[in-house]
Formats: sequence, C-alpha cells, structure tokens
Amino acid sequence: MDLVKELQANSYPGRGIVIGLTADGKRAAIAYFIMGRSENSRNRIFVEDGTGIRTEAFDPAKLTDPSLIIYAPVRTIGNYTVVTNGDQTDTIVSGLDAQMTWTEALSTREFEPDAPNFTPRISALVHVAGGHYDYQLSVIKSRGGDPSSCQRFTYAYANPVAGEGHLIHTYARDVAPTEALPSFTGEPKAVTIADSFDAFTDGVWEALDENNRVSLFTRFINIESGEVQSRIINKNK
Repeated sequence: MDLVKELQANSYPGRGIVIGLTADGKRAAIAYFIMGRSENSRNRIFVEDGTGIRTEAFDPAKLTDPSLIIYAPVRTIGNYTVVTNGDQTDTIVSGLDAQMTWTEALSTREFEPDAPNFTPRISALVHVAGGHYDYQLSVIKSRGGDPSSCQRFTYAYANPVAGEGHLIHTYARDVAPTEALPSFTGEPKAVTIADSFDAFTDGVWEALDENNRVSLFTRFINIESGEVQSRIINKNK
C-alpha cells in the first residue's frame, strides 16, 4: 500500500508506528505519530529525551489525566531502538537490560485499561548493528473489546525489503464519540517507504487528519555507519 494514501484514508488511526527500509537499502526508517480527539489528548507535544523522545503537556494547566498520555515513546538501548505507544517502552528496555527477550518483557503487559476502548499496546523493536538490520512489531489487544481476553501478536522481519515497511496503529477507524473505538485488526500493513527523509516525514504528517493529528517523530538510521537523522513535528507550538 502507498503509506500516504493509507493514512489519508483513515481520519483517526489513533497512535501509529511505521518501520521499514529506504528504497536504496541503506537506511532504517522509523515513524511514530499520535492523534487526539479529546482536549487532554490534544494537549501534548514531543520533546527530545536523550537519544529518544517523551511526551509532555503543552499547557500543564490543562492536563487532567497523565496516566496514558505522558510516557517515553522512543528509547534506545545498545543497538536497539524501542518504539511504543505507552509506558511499555520502559518495560521493554528494562527487560532487554535484564537479558530478557522483548516478547518476555511484553508478556507482563496487557492492553490499556481505558474502557470501553481498551486501546491496543503497539510496539516495535528495531535492531541495527554492523551493517545488519531487522525489526519486530507487536500488538497486544483485547478480543473484540472483551477485556477478559488478551491477545498478543508478534511479527518479525529478518530481511527487510528495500522501499517497503510496515504500519500498525491503535484504531481501525473513527467512530462517533459515544461509541467504543474498534481496535486495529489483521497483520501489519505493508507500505511504501520514501527514500528521502524529508519526503518520508512530510508525507506522513500531511497525510494525517489535520484536525486530529498532534505530533510526529521520524528517524532514519544508516545501517552501515549508524548515523542517525531525527525530526519532531508538533501541532502545538
């Protein structure tokens, strides 16, 4: 699928992760975006935090509930970059530091306790070392909105294809505010990856619904040199 067209077709995918490989086969591509419909969700920005990022209230006076909206979406540990839509970032990093696999670390977590949505926890683990690149994606969600059943899905991409990546997001589509948001279903979506860092970043940002988009983080990692190129776009300025 064309990444831009796929995002344009959904006015509210919620939070999303894109991981892939540029068309020249030289750079790992990462994108993480957040969207919001409530004032509390929209009152956020991304800020740099060491080699990663964290969310922060744009107007602290308007922050009503930080529990599910203030976290570190991106952190690095060794040759790994961890990207998630919640505080499971810290769970994964702590697990890797303790010599656990990331699936073992994630087995301690479930979907978000935000009834009636029970928002999925989506995560990515990107590994770049010595000219080698691979990545994994995870979706933890309820069974069709039933909080008594937790479902865990992990996808591994050992040999990424140049010009291709994968997209996962929290919600299948937008619904009326009185309805529960339906969770992402199916496998990660195979999508195109732009070769230019600016084209990749601007393409994702412009494709997101203007009323609902909040922040975007993108990163390219040179697979041979490890050189990193990152960018943050915040709607709130």
